Amino acid sequence: MQKGTIGVTTENIFPIIKKFLYSDHEIFLREIVSNAIDATQKLKTLASNGEFKGELGDLTIHAALEKDKLIITDRGIGMTAEEMDKYLNQIAFSSADEFIRKYKDQNIIGHFGLGFYSAFMVSKKVEVRSLSCQEGAKAVKWTCDGSPEYKLEDCDKTDRGTEIILYIDDESKEFLEEPRIEGLLRKYCRYLPVEIAFGKEKEWKDGKEVETGKDKIINDTSPLWTRKPADLKDEDYMKFYRDLYPMQEDPMFYIHLNVDYPFNLTGIMYFPKIKSNIEFQKNKIQLYCNQVYVTDSVEGIVPDFLTLLHGVIDSPDIPLNVSRSYLQSDSNVKKISSHITKKVADRLEEIFKKDRPEFEKKWDNLKLFIEYGMITEEKFAERTEKFVLVKNTDNRYFTLDEYNKLVKGEQTNKDKKVVYLYATDVQAQYSFIEAARAKGYDVLNLDGQLDIHFINYLESKNSDAHYARVDSDVVDRLIQKDDHIASALPQAEQEDMREVFEPLMPSSAGHFFVAWESMGEQAQPMVITQSEFMRRMKDMSAMGGGGMNFYGQMPDSFNLVVNTDHPLVKKVIAEKDGDLGEQLKTIAGELEPVSAELNALKEQIKGKKEEEIDQAQKDRRDELEKKEDGIRNNKKNVLAGYGKTSQLARQLVDLALLANNMLKGEELNKFIRRSVDMIK
Repeated sequence: MQKGTIGVTTENIFPIIKKFLYSDHEIFLREIVSNAIDATQKLKTLASNGEFKGELGDLTIHAALEKDKLIITDRGIGMTAEEMDKYLNQIAFSSADEFIRKYKDQNIIGHFGLGFYSAFMVSKKVEVRSLSCQEGAKAVKWTCDGSPEYKLEDCDKTDRGTEIILYIDDESKEFLEEPRIEGLLRKYCRYLPVEIAFGKEKEWKDGKEVETGKDKIINDTSPLWTRKPADLKDEDYMKFYRDLYPMQEDPMFYIHLNVDYPFNLTGIMYFPKIKSNIEFQKNKIQLYCNQVYVTDSVEGIVPDFLTLLHGVIDSPDIPLNVSRSYLQSDSNVKKISSHITKKVADRLEEIFKKDRPEFEKKWDNLKLFIEYGMITEEKFAERTEKFVLVKNTDNRYFTLDEYNKLVKGEQTNKDKKVVYLYATDVQAQYSFIEAARAKGYDVLNLDGQLDIHFINYLESKNSDAHYARVDSDVVDRLIQKDDHIASALPQAEQEDMREVFEPLMPSSAGHFFVAWESMGEQAQPMVITQSEFMRRMKDMSAMGGGGMNFYGQMPDSFNLVVNTDHPLVKKVIAEKDGDLGEQLKTIAGELEPVSAELNALKEQIKGKKEEEIDQAQKDRRDELEKKEDGIRNNKKNVLAGYGKTSQLARQLVDLALLANNMLKGEELNKFIRRSVDMIK
């Protein structure tokens, strides 16, 4: 029997292992089973090249629980006493610091000693019993209780391979529970290339569940991504998806990755159906290294937008730290990321070219993913811009180039820019859409949550294009062909009618500004619009757009655009003149001499500093200004009072509010009652 001290200069390496080497204690099982896989694969290699002459036999790896022990057994290459001493005892570090520094950034797959020591995270004692496949080898047992001291002695093991016995400590009793161990084996070892058995298969017999005596194999040794695409059918890919995500709706399509140069990468990526509201279901891509599960946090490997995909990536070329849980910066990662992006874009283009009708059917589920990718990844945008689609309000789909050709003739404004009209809610903006159609214009349906960001992106790429929401202005101003659109209402009349209509607008909805347009007798008498720029900035702020918080805090502002050509608007003006004509004339008579004297006085003192003005002139100016303000306020109150008592004025404003879903509660009830009265 050999006794000794493990070759480290620290008093106890194991607390350091627990604290620094692994971020999650459950990983110990992955490491121990991975070592068993390595040992088995090495034996297969020796057998294939003739160095091992014996019978391979059953190579199943067994995991078993016995009272306070967890036992992992393989029939792999095994170890001699010398090999045990090398792998388990002579971890030749000059200090604990060097130990951490040397191995924290390394992939431990294949490092038996290093991965093995994870066992001490959950064990108070570990035994390793092994018989080498070498002819004439003797079985040996290594024992350590978590201190640097160990024992290495002969044992009575007669079967080739290695048995690792973990005496689970009091703080880790969870790892003595059968469901916990089976869950970890399925999580980390589900696709390892050697069969792993844990427990026995069960069946229902005579109304109860009984063991069959047959080993329960918990892994699939030939997962789909390791097989040739030519040997697989669509049903195979769908079945594999359901195995990975049993509660998910079937994906739209998939990509089988298979690269061997300049790096090794295999995998299957699925396109899930993404709902109209953004469901960033990340952590759905599983990363494997030689079929060993590593993590489902793959943000460092694939671009952010690709984390919306589901599936599996397997690559031995991705650098991992010693716990295999965090990715390190590396040129291979960037190459792999670029390749996956290219393959995804190629697959989308292939489907588009091969079966465009089917591609269009899937577009509403694909749109958010592709827009996200184009906004965030320039290379992806370059590859997808020729087949990215837009949908109009007639549910017809176009590529960007096709749509440009469709609308360029009619929808080019006076500044030679093509204006793309769009709606975000076809039902709510129906009247505006119809007004645009009446002009021969087409309207896009952009109702996705990323669409505002996407049109900003498109505008940034094409300075000759502009996107305008169909309700952001009257139709003649949306695509303005001339430099000026006449109002056909004198300025003085505009000012009077502004005082009539403004008090009727709901202050709770935001700020309203009355504007005047000559829109024709057939257009609506009044429409409410909102500035494209302000509304877009507020929408982006609501979605968390960087630097947009300022706009999100601003109150909403709208334009009440009055159609001066409409007979009902003319009727309101005429009724106002009839009811208030004499009163307004009297007010004008009072105002005229006051304003004339005030203007003359201001002309006299024009150019003088305040201290140079005669006090009598100052007093008279202040008196006239106060008197003028009083007369103007009186006129304003008279006009506002008329507006509030005019059923027709109120009705026209409420109709405009109703068209914008801005008439609610008590005011909506009043509108309905007033409408009934007016019909009578």
